[in-house]
Parts: sequence; C-alpha cells; structure tokens
Amino acid sequence: MNHKHIVIIGAGAAGLMAADVLSSAGLSVDVYESKPSVGRKFLMAGKGGLNITHSEPIEDFIGRYDQPEWIEPMIRAFDATMIRAWMESLGVDSFVGTSGRVFPTEMKAAPLLRRWLSSLKKRGVRVHYRHYWQGFSDEGSLRFSCRDGEIIVKADATILALGGGSWASLGSDGAWVSILEDNGVKVNPLLPSNCGFKATWSPFLQPHLGKPLKNISGWVGNHKDHISSSEAVLTTYGIEGGLVYALSRPLREEIMAQGSATLYLDLLPHITKEQLIVRLTSSAKHSRDNTWRKAGLDRVKGALIRELLPKNQWNDPRSVAKWVKQCPITLHGMQPIDEAISTAGGVMRESMSESLMLHALPNVFCAGEMLDWDAPTGGYLLTASFASGVFAANGVLKTLT
Repeated sequence: MNHKHIVIIGAGAAGLMAADVLSSAGLSVDVYESKPSVGRKFLMAGKGGLNITHSEPIEDFIGRYDQPEWIEPMIRAFDATMIRAWMESLGVDSFVGTSGRVFPTEMKAAPLLRRWLSSLKKRGVRVHYRHYWQGFSDEGSLRFSCRDGEIIVKADATILALGGGSWASLGSDGAWVSILEDNGVKVNPLLPSNCGFKATWSPFLQPHLGKPLKNISGWVGNHKDHISSSEAVLTTYGIEGGLVYALSRPLREEIMAQGSATLYLDLLPHITKEQLIVRLTSSAKHSRDNTWRKAGLDRVKGALIRELLPKNQWNDPRSVAKWVKQCPITLHGMQPIDEAISTAGGVMRESMSESLMLHALPNVFCAGEMLDWDAPTGGYLLTASFASGVFAANGVLKTLT
C-alpha cells in the first residue's frame, strides 16, 4: 500500500471512478460525500434506463462536446469500449440499442452501483457520508461540516468531483464555485443545459400539452447544418425533450445574445415539401382534420400548426406545407438551472494543467461536471464524467508516485 493519502470530494460518477483508479494503484483513498448515500444523480439517470455511453465512432463521439480538443484525450483514455469492459469486470453485461446508445442489460443503475461500491470497499476505499465541504483552512487542509461540527482533513492530493449546479437536492448545488473563485480559480458561470425552454401558448393548445411530437427534426435559427432528430413534448411552460436537449447549447447562446431564439421544427421530415403539397391537395375534398391526418399530421402536430399558422392560411396546401416543414417556435427563456439535466460552464481550461490540477491550488484536481464542458444527453455526460475521473486520478498518480 502506498502511504500517500488521497481525498476525493463528491461520490458521483467522476469521484467514484477516480477512487477506482487510485485504489487499484494501492493508494489510501477517502471519499467525502455531503449526502447520506452515494451516486444519487447516477441513480436518477438510470430511472428510465441507464444510458451509460454511446457506441458511435469516437471521432463523432468527441465532436458532441463543446470543447472537443480539451475533452478528446480524456475520452480516448477511457472510451465507450473501456467503459463496457469495466462494467463487465464488475459482472454487469451491456448492450447497444437501436440508436447506438449503450445500456446495462438490466437497464438499471442500482445493480451496477452496488457492485461498484462492493469492489471499492474490498480495496479499502472509505466513504464518509454527510460531510459537506466548506473550503480550505489557512494551512491548506480541507474543511468539512458534519454531525460533530467542523473537521479538518489533510491530504497529499485532493480530487474535487462536486458536480455542476443542476438537481441540487441530489448533491450538486454549485456552492463550490465561490470557494474556488476566492482561491483564484477562474470559473465560467454555471448555466442550464439539456433543459426545457419557455414559449407562450394560447389556451387552444392546452389539451395537447404533455403529449409528444414524434418523428420530427429541428434546428436553431439559420443553423440548418446542425439538425436534431428525436422527440419533443409541448409543456405548460414551453417545450422539452430529447430533440430540444440536443439543441440546448445553440438555443441558450442565442437567447443570451438576442433575448429570444427561434426553434424550427420539421414535423414530417421523411417527406418533401412538394410531396406534402400533393398529399394535402389530393385530400382536399375531405374535412380539414381528415385532410391533415391523411397527409401525416397527427392531432398534436395539427394543433401546433393551428397554434402558429394564421387561420386564413389553414386551407392553403402550400402555406400549410411550408409551416409543417419549417415550423417556427419563438423561445424566450430557459428552465431554471435546478430543473436542467446538466449544466454548462465550470472550471475553465486555463485554470488547470493538462492533468486537471488547478494552477492556483497545487495537488488539487477537478473532474466531472465541474469542468467547463457541455454535451447532450445520450451517454455523453456520463462518459465524460467517468473519463475525467480517470484522467484526474492518473494526474494524481503522475504527481505523487
């Protein structure tokens, strides 16, 4: 056993993966977690089926991140293939879904987490629950508040894996931002990502809220070169869903710069505008509802067209076809950060060494969603958290051993 003492603060995906690497190397590892249990956001991510990574080619995979040149060495050091091998080493099989997303065979996070914690315990990793990090002492040690008051912990190296600022009730409350900034670390403001966006609907659309828009594609403003194809859901506050989450970065940037953004939807992406005009014209002898239904518009899509297209154009096949293929929705805000799946922003690249050690705080490393990277859902968030945890742990090993 190496006698160096490593402290990891935060027992989410990044922190536990760092503990995995360091304990495998024989180091003494203590993990401090503010909540009474570990991996709360990890478990939440697995409620609908744990999408742990993605099987697409690594060049495409890396391109999903807003700072691909920074994240690339981390992903290459622990990519999707390695994640699946790590799961298998814990006795958890995985499979690739039709969309290329990778899931554990059981589809749940809890069995994987249990096996993972058991493996860490066998290697001597100690987890301290209900210990909330308060910052540094004058001597540079770590300060925690716990049931017994405040304690001071010394470490040869520290990995901060405190998450972003979304889902604060699960532990990632972003309180670390002010602590690091007070210590000279540059942090970009935390912003909601993979979130819903606000739009204004009339009472007419109310019966259709909460229902999905299926088999659609979308893009932001003039950026038709970046198209998202998935589903979306109309909500009381606006719109959410996989299609919107994938476009959250350009939508957020346009709203912050202009005060609003235009999301364009193609409600029938599998047919051309000309084909749609033919369908609408050939069915014109039927009622409007039947005409639109025969053309491929279900009730939710039809209601959205009625909501946005002027009524005097509802019977004009060319006008309807134009709006079906390029339906503009004005968005004027984002959902609060605590309701977002993840956050953008965080510790800036320039504040860290290549091994993820903070320049202003020697032997203090950062990993996970604390870092200033952004990515869509689809396994990319968890993969980067795992990979940066591995990368930071390897940075510790290079520094201390």
